This record gives sequence, C-alpha cells and structure tokens, in this order.
Amino acid sequence: MQLPSVWQEGLTLYYDQLLRQQAAAAFRKNVLPETAADWDAEALRAKIWAQLGCRVDHTLPLDVQVTGEIRCPGYRIQKLCYQSRKDFYVTGNLYIPDGEGPFPAVLNMHGHWSQGRLAARVQQRGHLLALSGYVCLCVDAFGSGERCSIHGEFEYHGHTLGGNLLQFGESLMGAQVVDNMRGIDLLCSLPYVDAQRIGATGASGGGNQTMWVAAMDTRIKAAVPVVSVGSFESYVMCSNCICELLPNGLTFTEEGGVLALVAPRALMPCNAMQDSNPAFAPAQMLRSLAEARKVYRALDAADNLSCFISNQTHGYWPEIQEAMLGWFNLHLKGQGLGRPVTSLPKYQTLPEEDLMVFPKGQRPAKVCTIAEYCRRRQAEVAPTRRFSRERLSELLHLSPLHSPCLQELPSTGCWRRFTLSAADGTLLPLLLRPPQPGKGWVLLSAPNGKQELEGSKILDAVSAAGLGLAILDVFACGENDLRNRAESENRNYARALLWLGQTQQGKWVENYRLAEWAVQQLYPGAAIAAGGYRDTAVAALLFAALQDGPVDLYLEQAPQSLSYSPEKTKLFTLAYLIPGILNCADIPELLSAAGGAIVNLDPVP
Repeated sequence: MQLPSVWQEGLTLYYDQLLRQQAAAAFRKNVLPETAADWDAEALRAKIWAQLGCRVDHTLPLDVQVTGEIRCPGYRIQKLCYQSRKDFYVTGNLYIPDGEGPFPAVLNMHGHWSQGRLAARVQQRGHLLALSGYVCLCVDAFGSGERCSIHGEFEYHGHTLGGNLLQFGESLMGAQVVDNMRGIDLLCSLPYVDAQRIGATGASGGGNQTMWVAAMDTRIKAAVPVVSVGSFESYVMCSNCICELLPNGLTFTEEGGVLALVAPRALMPCNAMQDSNPAFAPAQMLRSLAEARKVYRALDAADNLSCFISNQTHGYWPEIQEAMLGWFNLHLKGQGLGRPVTSLPKYQTLPEEDLMVFPKGQRPAKVCTIAEYCRRRQAEVAPTRRFSRERLSELLHLSPLHSPCLQELPSTGCWRRFTLSAADGTLLPLLLRPPQPGKGWVLLSAPNGKQELEGSKILDAVSAAGLGLAILDVFACGENDLRNRAESENRNYARALLWLGQTQQGKWVENYRLAEWAVQQLYPGAAIAAGGYRDTAVAALLFAALQDGPVDLYLEQAPQSLSYSPEKTKLFTLAYLIPGILNCADIPELLSAAGGAIVNLDPVP
C-alpha cells in the first residue's frame, strides 16, 4: 500500500532548531556565581552523581592482578587489571619510569578507538610520559579494548551498546568516572607514586573522561582534556557519543560548571581549529572557559586556568603533547613556567597484542562486558520491579497536551489529511482512512516515517481487519525531518532530548495522545488501538500502558525486552532508550498494563 504525503513540503530542520533553542536558553540560565561564598561545588557534584547513576566505593579492595611486564629503554610496562566495582574489573597498562621515585603520575584515557588503550595513538602518551618521568596508567573504557563483547574482537562501545546502561538508570559516563576514580586509587596505592601529584589527560572521548574525573575527584591536581571541551549547548544535535551524555544535564548545569569543579586545581583544555566536530570548536570551549574563569577568580586561582589552541584537526598532535608536558611539569613537578616543552623523547609503540592483559580469547569472567553487566542487572532488578503509571510518566518526562489544534487539508483518494499542532511547537502530519462499519481505529507510526510502513506486515494486518488507520509521523520522523536516518538522526535527537530533561519515547507518546485527541474530535467515542514498528512499537506500547482502560496493540518487530540483546543493538536506535525504565517495567509488565488484545508480529529477542 502506498501512503501519500500530508504536506506539500516536509520539515527539514524544524525540530533540530527547536531543541537548539532550548539548549541556548539553558546556557543562559546555567550561569556561575562570581564569589566564593556563592559557589557550592559539593551541591553540584551531588546533582551530577545522581544523574550518573553510579557510585564509587574506595574501600573495596583493588585486587590488582599483574599478568606480565614489558621492558623498554628507560621504563617498563605492566599488564594488569583491577577491581572497580564488586566483581567488575578494568584492564590497563601501567608505564613505570626507571628509578626509585616517588614519581608524579598521570591517568591517560582513550577516545573512541575500538582498540581502547591498545591503539598506537593512545599508548604513545604512556611511552611519552614514562620517558618524561611520570608513572602513567592507561585503562580501557567500559566496552572498549579488552572489555569488548568478544575478547580480542574490538568494537565501538557507544550507540545502543553503551546506551543500554541507561535502561537501569545508569550511564556509560558514570561507569567511566567510577573506573577512572578507582584508577586514581590504584595510582595512589603505589609506593613509587607521589599521591599529591596526580594528573589526568586524554583526547576526544578520553578528553571528556578527563574533564569529568577531574571534576569529581579532587585528588587530581592537573588536567589536560584534549579536543573534547565545548559547551553542552553545542552538544545538542551534534554527533557526540553516548559516553559524553549526562542525562538531564542541561536542566541544572552547563559545561562551564563542570570545568569550574576542577577549581582551584590546574586545568588546560586543548582544542583544534580544524576539528570536524562543531561541538569542540575552540569558540565553544572559550564560552565555557569564560564561565569557569568566574569561579577560578573567586577562588584566587586564575593562573591555574589556561587553554591551548592548535591549528590542527581532531587529535592529540605533537604540539599538544608538548603543551601537555609543559603544563604537567609546572603543576606536578614544579618545573618551568607551564609553556610547551621544546622537544619530545623518542619511543617505539608496541603491537596491540603485546600489551593485552590476557591472551586473545582467554579473558576471565571478572572482566565484565556491557552485555554481561546488563544481564546481571536485569536479573537483579526483575524480581523487585513494580509497575506504576505515575512512575512511568515521570521516567518519560511526559507533559500534558497544550492547546491542541487540528487543521484539515485537502483529501487525496481515500485519505483525509491533517496538520496537528500544539502550543509547545509540536507539528504532526496525520493521515486518516475511516474504518469499515463497526470497526475501531489504530494509531500507527514508524521510526523512519510512514513510508517505512509501506509493505509492512503490520499495515497489511490492520487493513485486512477493516480497522481505521490514523497514520502519523511522530517527532523528528518522516515528514517531520526529511533528513532522518535511523542510525544518525534518531541518535542525535534522542541524545539531545536526554540532555534537555526529556525522552524521545516520551515525545512519541505525547504524539500518540495528540493523534488520539484528533480522532476523538472527528469520531467521538471511537475505539482506538495503538500500533508501531520497531522503535515506535515501544511508543505505542507505552501509550497503551498509560491509558486508563484496555488498549489493543498491533506491533511489528517490537522488542521482547527493553534490556540488552545483540539483535536489538542492530535494529534499534537510541530512541528506544528510557533512563531507569527497567527499574519500573519491562515489556511483559507493559503488555499486561495495556490490557487489550495483542497482535505482535516478528518480535525481536
């Protein structure tokens, strides 16, 4: 069945601009104080911890296991793992200079390289720092390097893989912060490390980790985040990783506030003028730095805040390495003026397999993967889960309908066409085809717009049943965003909404409610069912579960659970993620709450 368009011209950047405007307003609301008396760092940290969804336990034994050592000219490299959380281990390499010490130490974090700490561009900083007189700990972020799903088969830890942690009210960023703070515990426990002289650095996603761990752990005395600092406003609708997401972050802070948490300790963001990601443009970094500088000045530490801008692309280039060493030499060794060093020591990077803590395919179960962790958490929360419509509404961040309006457009064939709108800026194209006598209606949508329904099993099933069709393109889908591609745009919209204290599923449920209102306006008392395909099947189910009476469901490729599975990682986008949902309900509880008949075609395990 071919479905007609509703509008002569679809939208292109409408919702993109709407969210950017909300982010711009948040930047101007989240301003920092200019006096020490008005600055409450611990209150801000408490809010951040609440959104990270994790906690660090410094009393838990590190249980460090060293599996091997590599000798290099002037230093050695240990291959090790340590316990971050109970039965949850982190793999890493420890670069140790020759000599007695005590040495200053640096935690080195990697970006979005599937090989994690093993990548040459990451390990080079370990070699460089060790030859410069620093102990350096390089660790694998959760899901990367040796912490990937299949040991030795490296993968990207972001997108829906890392995003699945949100379903339990946790976050990939939170896992990284805890792992890295425990890495600081490890460094401080070493007899040849001076625990009063700890630094942190990393590039891209590693720079993001640097900023957050330095903000949350005051033991770090100097930090150099590289090609990673912008503004949270600039993150909205940019292609940043899920590990760079603080859920609800823009509802209470901006990036300047996180940078200010490092005060009065030393901080030097390094950005690149030719960076391809506009979120990390030097201009965005300088906006955040201007806010943080208020707090540095208030704490009489203005000299401890600086920045370095290179005329380079995205990367930790030699000139940035020189700037990093100069900054650490001043603040961790008391040497020099903080200016870039004039030369770098020579070293040889090593084959990735040589640095692995465990032989390929022989990783012990205690080095937990994201998939295994999600299975553990699902087993823990399932017995105590209690469905509550009130709690579900809170998790979705639902808002009531605001002045809904229905405008009919010229019909085409058997289809009536409408524009649905609301006072919050919502615009929805709606197609209606009346039912056979005595039949009800089905609200139906797909994550890539109505054209994705053409030829679908669910559309055929509803049509064969003689039901009326109310087909809508939900928020940022189909005619609502002609650029929409499931992998990228829904990822960006979902992330942007989470920054702003909203959810994409919540937006879609509101859209279903708006469409229900429209059908009732035109056909009072009509029986209304809900349907959807893949990501929007979840929205249809949530809509039904929140209704007072039973609602029939027509679903295609709906998930059997909202927890992790390899199949869902391939088929679904970040749009299906709802922070904390699995503490409230999973698919079986939602189906039970919906209470009606269910047509569930090709469910996804």
